[in-house]
Amino acid sequence: MIMLTLSSRTQFHTLLDAVALQSNNDDRPAIIYLETDRVPLTISRREFREAVIAHAAGLRHMGIAPRDLVVIAHTQNLESIYAFWGALWCGAIPSMFPTLTEKLDPDIYMHSMAELARLSEVRAIFTTDEFEPQLAARVPCQVFGSEHLARSVAIANGSPHPAQRVPAARTGRERSGGRASTPLRSAHAQRAPATQSKDAGDVAFLQHSSGTTGLQKGVALSYEAVLNQVASYSEAIALNEQDVIVSWLPLYHDMGLIAGFILPLMQGVPLVMMSPFDWVAHPALLLHAINDYGGTLCWLPNFAYNHCARRIRQRDSEGLSLASMRMFINCSEPVRYESHQMFLDRFAANGVTAEMLAVSYAMAENTFAVTQTPLGQAARSDVVDRIELEQNRLAQPVERDHPNAQIRVSCGPAIVNTSAKAIDEAGDTLPERRVGQIVVQSDCMLNGYHKRPDLEPFQDGWYRTGDMGYIADGEVYIVGRLKDLIINAGKNIYPQDLEAIVNTVPGVYPGRAVVFGVADEREGTELIGVVAEVTTGDPQERKHIATQIRNTMVKQSLVTVTYVHLVGERWLIKTSSGKIARAANREKWLTETAVNGH
Repeated sequence: MIMLTLSSRTQFHTLLDAVALQSNNDDRPAIIYLETDRVPLTISRREFREAVIAHAAGLRHMGIAPRDLVVIAHTQNLESIYAFWGALWCGAIPSMFPTLTEKLDPDIYMHSMAELARLSEVRAIFTTDEFEPQLAARVPCQVFGSEHLARSVAIANGSPHPAQRVPAARTGRERSGGRASTPLRSAHAQRAPATQSKDAGDVAFLQHSSGTTGLQKGVALSYEAVLNQVASYSEAIALNEQDVIVSWLPLYHDMGLIAGFILPLMQGVPLVMMSPFDWVAHPALLLHAINDYGGTLCWLPNFAYNHCARRIRQRDSEGLSLASMRMFINCSEPVRYESHQMFLDRFAANGVTAEMLAVSYAMAENTFAVTQTPLGQAARSDVVDRIELEQNRLAQPVERDHPNAQIRVSCGPAIVNTSAKAIDEAGDTLPERRVGQIVVQSDCMLNGYHKRPDLEPFQDGWYRTGDMGYIADGEVYIVGRLKDLIINAGKNIYPQDLEAIVNTVPGVYPGRAVVFGVADEREGTELIGVVAEVTTGDPQERKHIATQIRNTMVKQSLVTVTYVHLVGERWLIKTSSGKIARAANREKWLTETAVNGH
């Protein structure tokens, strides 16, 4: 079966036309699932298809009907993968969601799940056996644990022994070896997939935008939008049958769901995947996967470049070759030039080159990618005057040795059939190098927010992203979020720039700092507040760290910090996708400091 391209686009009607599901080349690997200290599990296209059909029969046995919305909130494993595609096969609308972890606030998570189930009219939530009773007590819909799902799949497919016959759903492999078991065929399993009779404009699945209190906002994506994205983005990265995609990304985030899951399975490209929890604890697992399977494409959020460079020991990367890689694609977070350089310096000996370090600007509302660095070139670096950027919203080019030089990394040009531009507060298009809100128009945009007619995503036919940025030489540069912008003494301050500075201070947990504005009516401006998790509880050491934060901030940005609040590990609130939630942490800090009389 041919791959989905711009020229073959009319031959694909739903996601069930995926090469991994429809190919006659059944023995090629669809998924290679890795876990630390375990034998790799290779799932052929035949095994993947039969597992999907078996799970579709199991879901029907549980009463899941076409157009029902089902939420899949497992710890990431093969069970969640089969449940997602099984839901598509039986005509339901699946949505991946994180399960509760120690990094998420339990009360906020439960409230958000209850709101999601209520507002989106969720039919059922699938989660772990351990979490099932707790969640069932809080949400207004049915909740099924892994055991219930496995039993239903087995019964629907004629097996009296669920634990033995369900295809690698709970254990990730058969006890006797590294191959997925083949589910029994049945009359249920032979039914045609329900979604094949649906229109291209029908909703295929939901991506839920991350947040601490806004998880109920489901991005509804049609079959047409997703297929258009896969076709256009595949061209942007020159995807071909020799590619191997390697991913540890969570499937509840658009980068993991589309680039690290739907894209390879749609195109029949082998997907080497691992749990995000496994990768965080053992980052060298990613390098070994690239080396062992000839990986060519990998998407990473910016922090992962630092994590790999700092956490992977020299002895764990010796002898590994990353030369097979075509692109490491930085996505989902503001891109830091220093992160790319750190990664390049650390792994150049393993074959990493500057041309491999690409960038994509992406969002769930556009299915995934808006832009992409062209193949074969390093992401462009734009050296601009920081003062002009802050005070006049102008990205004025300067030399690298200029005293106010700041390096911004390009996200690349827009992909085919997608347009992006910067606008001012009145909605007028800005000239190149003027900072404004980025708006997007494409053929892979969301239908709308599911069951939320009160939320209108478009204005004058353009989607307002809420991101601030500029266009230069036809490429998009992102500088921050509109809602997070701090106006300090007439300067436009983007908090992620200051957070990057705080994270360099010894004693601060890397990636565990937040910067926000604090309104000061007397001064008529916003003051700068910093909350950072630190490695010590000693008052004198904390005082020294606070002083270093203030001094480093002034030295590197000329910004004066008014408030520095140092806290212990896990104080900061994160969103469902693991990002620091600025607004929620600002409110938490205001509450704590008011209580303590500060």
